[in-house]
Amino acid sequence: MARLILLRHGQSEWNLENRFTGEMDIGLTFQGEQEAKKAGKLLKEFPIDIAYTSVLKRAICTLEIILKEIGRQIPVVKSPALNERNYGKLQGLNKAETAKKYGPQKVLLWRRSFSIRPPGGESLRDTFERVVPYYQKEIMPQLKVNKMVLIVAHGNSLRALIMYLQKLDEQEISKLDVVTGVPLVYDFSPQMELIKIEYL
Repeated sequence: MARLILLRHGQSEWNLENRFTGEMDIGLTFQGEQEAKKAGKLLKEFPIDIAYTSVLKRAICTLEIILKEIGRQIPVVKSPALNERNYGKLQGLNKAETAKKYGPQKVLLWRRSFSIRPPGGESLRDTFERVVPYYQKEIMPQLKVNKMVLIVAHGNSLRALIMYLQKLDEQEISKLDVVTGVPLVYDFSPQMELIKIEYL
């Protein structure tokens, strides 16, 4: 049986400050480090074969803490294909202040719509179109030979992948949040059919 574990990085400094982070390279808070440690403890008994992460330090640091907790060295692959969605001109701005400036409905559309891009940034569709081909080409072959794979990435890059894995439509994905630091486990049959989904 193939097993895939998805994990959103621990709380970042800009998560705490309620700012649009996107592709900005922002570190973890103390709470984010603790979330990563807790995830590591939950994953200690899982014989993970290989891990994938983005090239952003909040995801890389989360993965490093997890590997320290589980006490094993495994191959790690870093790819910008797994980076957070680019929020363009919104990056660095406070979400509440941005809602006051542009109106909450407009900001909600930028954040939750599948195809509408924020100014100068990526839509979730754009993110989907880089994450899913990378998954199909690089990660799925590992699962097909029954490897246990861990992906540590970001809210929107993981939402894009979850949309693909669970065959969610645009309405369903607009309501989905991925919490920080909690492993989400997918079990697949040898034919790569989804058998079970479980949050640890």
